[in-house]
Amino acid sequence: MTILKLYGSEKAACVRRVATVLYELKVPFELVEIDVMNGGHKTPEYLEKQPFGQVPYIEDNGFILYESRAICRYIAAKYPASGLIPSEPKANALFEQAASVELSNFDPSASKAGLEILKIELDWPYEQAVIDEQLPVLDKKLEAYNAILGKQRYVAGDTLTLADLFHLPYGPFVALGENDVMTRRPNVARWYSELISRPSWLAYVNGVKTTTVY
Repeated sequence: MTILKLYGSEKAACVRRVATVLYELKVPFELVEIDVMNGGHKTPEYLEKQPFGQVPYIEDNGFILYESRAICRYIAAKYPASGLIPSEPKANALFEQAASVELSNFDPSASKAGLEILKIELDWPYEQAVIDEQLPVLDKKLEAYNAILGKQRYVAGDTLTLADLFHLPYGPFVALGENDVMTRRPNVARWYSELISRPSWLAYVNGVKTTTVY
């Protein structure tokens, strides 16, 4: 059997997002480490597979796919019994709604603020102005999340979907900082705590690694 290959850095945010979903579905994979610190994602060989020079991409028995959310959707579609992408039309529509909310309302501010907060943790140069600008935006968005999660367990209903998992890893990056944005609203805190307690998230705390046995 040809094992799925995940190309990217073990510490990269979107690599971990994909690895978390692979773990959820117990899909064996090989991490092919790309040295992004030294431009490994900008070489001609890499750009042939990922023309934007970003990580990750996957190779699944010769099939090449990039963009972390697209990769996660592909994997979940191969294992439909998981329910991570609902098939019933109304449930699927609610999933698509929640996935769109994550991409348009959560990710823009969470990713910008989260990456700067992560730089603080790593003792790298960071931009406090970005944190100061983006955290209030995210905080306001989470008011709506709190209302949604007051009516249901997860963002698309009462069943876990990819839409929930897409919030990893930037939510936890934000929570590294000296703020309570992810925890001060009760419904968001309950949902967030459940996500970061999942074995799939905890498995790669120290970096994504090749996983063939679960």
